[in-house]
Amino acid sequence: MRAVDIIAKKRDGQNLTDEELKFFVNGYAAGEIPDYQASAWCMAVVLKGMTEAEATAYTLCMAHSGDVLDLHHIAPFVVDKHSTGGVGDKTTLVVAPLVACHGLPVGKMSGRGLGFSGGTIDKLESIKGFNVSLTTAQFMDMLAKHGVVVSGQSADLAPADGKFYALRDVTATVESLPLIAGSIMSKKIASGADAIVLDVKVGKGAFMHTVEEAEALAKLMVKIGQGVGRRVAAILSDMNQPLGDAVGNALEVKEAIATLHNGGPTDFREHCLTVGGKMLELAGKATNLDEARAMLAESLANDQAWTKFVEWITAQGGDQSQLDNPETLPQAPLVETVTAPRTGYLAAMDAAEIGKTLIDLGGGRLKKGEAIDYGVGIIFHAKIGGKLTVGAPLLTIHANDATKLVAARQRLLNALSWSDTVVAAPPHTLKIIDAV
Repeated sequence: MRAVDIIAKKRDGQNLTDEELKFFVNGYAAGEIPDYQASAWCMAVVLKGMTEAEATAYTLCMAHSGDVLDLHHIAPFVVDKHSTGGVGDKTTLVVAPLVACHGLPVGKMSGRGLGFSGGTIDKLESIKGFNVSLTTAQFMDMLAKHGVVVSGQSADLAPADGKFYALRDVTATVESLPLIAGSIMSKKIASGADAIVLDVKVGKGAFMHTVEEAEALAKLMVKIGQGVGRRVAAILSDMNQPLGDAVGNALEVKEAIATLHNGGPTDFREHCLTVGGKMLELAGKATNLDEARAMLAESLANDQAWTKFVEWITAQGGDQSQLDNPETLPQAPLVETVTAPRTGYLAAMDAAEIGKTLIDLGGGRLKKGEAIDYGVGIIFHAKIGGKLTVGAPLLTIHANDATKLVAARQRLLNALSWSDTVVAAPPHTLKIIDAV
């Protein structure tokens, strides 16, 4: 079997066998197939696509290129969630303890933020002492003892995906549904979850800009998961504006804490109830989503979720005093509230521009390994559909540099659109896709 023949076969639009995919994926992971051949193959997939059977086989090859965790000695059923990335998305911080307090273990490996999409690991590291660098043994021990663990992605899990991902990023081969689906699902399968809820973002602040694109990706990932014996569902959620009010690592942790105290922004709370509820439903803890959401709402009201959150964070080394007093989390030295420049209704928010503004403030990164400032960010006092009068609080900028603050103020104002007439608030949950 030769790599060049496999490239030519896909170039000509033919279907690859499981053996050919295994040969190519393992060969590239082992360094036996060079970058230039892997790049050519990725481009052939972009142009010619894959069948569902090919995509499933490719995903399994990626998953089995390294360790595949078996967590059943810890719990009979483990759940996980994955977000395709969005501005202000701190969902895991609430959903993980919220679901875990119902006796359903949540074991999750997350990444750092790159580009305008924030990373869960960065948010957690804004808590003093929190340890994200867990070995596989530590990961399993945390899950067994506390029912919830979130760590950085292990190099031992789906290593082929790491190589392909880096290659695709620099060869214009990112935008391929089977390659995207394979990348996401291979890591989820390798992590050992029995059920996975996929939070697929749609809009200006998401990788998928249209519902049609997002639905196609979601359906493919659900079918891949179903094909390998996992229970999978996908939620299509709006990302034309930030999720919640806070954008920025420590600010988002504060918002998650407020939500766990049965408060927080309505859109974020509702999103957490839907994602977490779907996890309970897939695991058979509830007969339907409405019942599951009610169970989780009760856990917010009676502090069960908060208690589990404190247990989890402190078990991974986080400073409890910062949880009890969120004002001691990292704070930016400069804080300015920007007022509405006119009376009217907020008609649109460019979520991508808002995310890029956070990067310029120092709260995100464009290159892996770049340092970030956990304290900077933005708090929005109004969302799409909100009515404001001129001079009313619109947003608050947390900055570490006066020049950056001035630039952020103008960029954020330019990212907002106004209307003189009533604007309906957009729906947040656009569609739920279940396995068939």
